[in-house]
Amino acid sequence: LSENPEGNLTPRQVEFSRTIHGAGTDLLNLISDILDLSKIESGTVSVQAEEVFFASLLEMIARPFRHEAENRRLTFETFADPALSQSLVTDAKRLQQVLKNLLSNAFKFTEQGQVRLSVLKAQGGWTTDHPILNRAETVVAFEVADTGIGIPAEKQRIIFEAFQQADAGTSRKYGGTGLGGSGSTFTLYLPQMYAGPTSGSPAHAPILSMSMPPVIVTPQDRHAERVADDRDRLQSGDSILLIVEDDANYARMLYVLAHDTGFKALVASSGSEALSLVREFQPVAVSLDVYLPDMLGWTVFNHMKLDPTTRHIPVQVLTLDEDRRHGLSRGAFAFLTKPISPENLESAFAKMKEYAAPRRKRLLVVEDDPAEQFTIRELLGHDDIDLEIAPTGAAALRAVQEKTFDCMVLDLRLPDMSGFEVLEQLSQRKGTSDLPVVVFTGRELSLEEDIRLHDLARSVVVKDVESPERLLDETSLFLHRVISDLPLEKQKMLDRLHHSDDALVGKKVLVVDDDIRNIFALSSVLERRGMTVLSASTGREAIALLETTSDVAIVLMDIMMPEMDGYETMQVIRQNLAFRRLPIIALTAKAMKGDREKCLEAGASEYLAKPVNTEQLLSALRMWLHR
Repeated sequence: LSENPEGNLTPRQVEFSRTIHGAGTDLLNLISDILDLSKIESGTVSVQAEEVFFASLLEMIARPFRHEAENRRLTFETFADPALSQSLVTDAKRLQQVLKNLLSNAFKFTEQGQVRLSVLKAQGGWTTDHPILNRAETVVAFEVADTGIGIPAEKQRIIFEAFQQADAGTSRKYGGTGLGGSGSTFTLYLPQMYAGPTSGSPAHAPILSMSMPPVIVTPQDRHAERVADDRDRLQSGDSILLIVEDDANYARMLYVLAHDTGFKALVASSGSEALSLVREFQPVAVSLDVYLPDMLGWTVFNHMKLDPTTRHIPVQVLTLDEDRRHGLSRGAFAFLTKPISPENLESAFAKMKEYAAPRRKRLLVVEDDPAEQFTIRELLGHDDIDLEIAPTGAAALRAVQEKTFDCMVLDLRLPDMSGFEVLEQLSQRKGTSDLPVVVFTGRELSLEEDIRLHDLARSVVVKDVESPERLLDETSLFLHRVISDLPLEKQKMLDRLHHSDDALVGKKVLVVDDDIRNIFALSSVLERRGMTVLSASTGREAIALLETTSDVAIVLMDIMMPEMDGYETMQVIRQNLAFRRLPIIALTAKAMKGDREKCLEAGASEYLAKPVNTEQLLSALRMWLHR
């Protein structure tokens, strides 16, 4: 409704619709909050770290309070200190809980005047022996100020205890139980958990302030041993390696090895710290452990590859061998499997150092048609890469034997042999099985070709694309090209690929969900983008609909359904060879560790957790439909 596609809502009605949606989301979060109280008291609450932009945070928090301020004739203002950076890495949901609690109480006890929410660069206000804030280079303060009744100094501590109010008589005049929106336990405990104190001001100037570093420190991090690194000794021109490893002893070993290889090294013990460091210092390479205390390393990896400013940074992943092809096909530079011998580690770091050194990347294009050769050269060529043409399969195999290439573009139809034979020989040769290959045919693969390519993908890194935009996108990923260094028209092409709805218009999408409300919500979003929405409320109904409808382009599959769940439904769909390449995006409210792997094993192409973020959903649809 807030997007007002038919243009029949007034600006005030649009704002009301946003408020209604926000209130519904808040109600859902409130139910989760009540369940979280027991976790907090038992010390088992978990942290979900992500980048939060101050402007978006203030707008999201302020929106539901603006109407209350208008109705009660109060002035309500928000302010972000320009001396701060644009964002911080924290648990957005928990931070919003605390700030909404503070604002809710400020409005409740303010009858006239104003309420102000500010984000400031803090200069003090915490104890001199604080273990985290004293070490932080910058401290962010969230401040709620009002002209209300104030809090006596002797009462400032007890208001942060669950079910407590400064004056029992306030409940008769202002209402409330002392729970504080979603629990004053949150208001006290969560700031402590994320590093900073919540404090009250004297009664004559009612201000509540919470301080925290720009990157949260989780309970696991507090007990983790800090490994000394080079962040205070960096100089211009240094070759910086970011080591992401929560095992302090292993991190020290990698740190020493990085120095021996010629790197300056930064060490991050958590995913949130890694994301902060990679954006701040722009390292030339990253060594990433998959198992981290606050998030999987894959989450860090995905954040880096979705961000145009960090997408080009080579990432070496330390994980299980079964993740190898999955990661390499999504742009990982190399893989190491623990335990690793010292010799293999030294070799891997030397390879990473050599790759990270400034040089022109090498691209081999295997194509016999002169017109196609010209088109691909115009599309991909620039002064940051050396592009060579091989007109036959034999010429391509000779080229990779004689020279080192960073990526190959391959046509499956060649005059002397098929592209499949080229791929098979690459997989059998030492040193070429990890060469990323982008298969570009300009047409949809036949069922037999797709099955053969799928089997080969287990032994060779291969991606098939059918559009010039996808070809530019995939080769840029594998070549680790700096997007901002590309010509402007190619930057725009990539931006359209990731943000335009052209690939969605006219396509049929099947939404499978047993809750009609979810079908309605998804349909309204997708139909506004020009998609034709079909729906099924059971797995069997979805299978029958697919078998009788020839042009379904993509499926959104709920997992938790009665009788036949999403896992079983996807397995049955994949048994039909006609649906081997049909993109299926799994949607589930169970955002638990292992769910993603279980969905992919059942046949899902992608996995998204409920409640579905609209932009994430649209991004996934664009990627799978813009082949």
